[in-house]
Amino acid sequence: MNAKELNFAYKVRHTLNESLDTLPPPTIDRLASARKIALSHKKNDAPQRAFAPQHALAGKIGNFFDKPLPWVGRMGLAIPVIVVIIGLVGIYQAEQQQRISEIADIDVAVLSDELPLTAYLDHGFNAYLAKRTD
Repeated sequence: MNAKELNFAYKVRHTLNESLDTLPPPTIDRLASARKIALSHKKNDAPQRAFAPQHALAGKIGNFFDKPLPWVGRMGLAIPVIVVIIGLVGIYQAEQQQRISEIADIDVAVLSDELPLTAYLDHGFNAYLAKRTD
C-alpha cells in the first residue's frame, strides 16, 4: 500500500468507528462474522528471517567487535592495488635487467673480437647487431 491508500484506509476506519455505537446488534453480529471470514481467508505471513550475530565474549571486550572498522574496508581495496603495482614494477625491472644484460653480452662479444673498423661501418653488421638486441 502506498501512503495515499493507507491514509484513505485510516479515514474510513475512523468514520466507521464513530458510528459504531449507533449500529443495531444484528448488524454488529453480521460485521463480526464477516470479519472472522475475512481473517480466515487472509494469507499467513511468511516468517521473516534476520541475521542476529551472537558474540562469545562477554562484557566490554565484546563491544570492540560490534563496531565496524572502516579502515579494514579501505585496506581490502588498497592491498590488492598495491600488490598489482609492486608486481608491475617488478616485471618492468626484470625486463630492463634482461635487456641490459643482452646489450652487455653484445658489447663484450664485439669488444673481444678483433674486427676491422670497416665492419662497424657495414650496414649488414649493424642489422646483425640490431637483430640480436631485439
